[in-house]
Amino acid sequence: MKEKIINYFKESITELKKVNWISLKDTQQLTLNVILFSLLFVIIYGILDFLFSRIILFLK
Repeated sequence: MKEKIINYFKESITELKKVNWISLKDTQQLTLNVILFSLLFVIIYGILDFLFSRIILFLK
């Protein structure tokens, strides 16, 4: 059992060495894109929530 666990970690390290990691610049750009799109959707859903709540209050 112990050998299987050790072998698992050795193989995991070997596989991680084969990974093509993206550059720091690309990582920063993609992170910025995610943040901006998230903010955009928060703003859109916030506006829609406000409008629908006003419509519901108006119809009561």
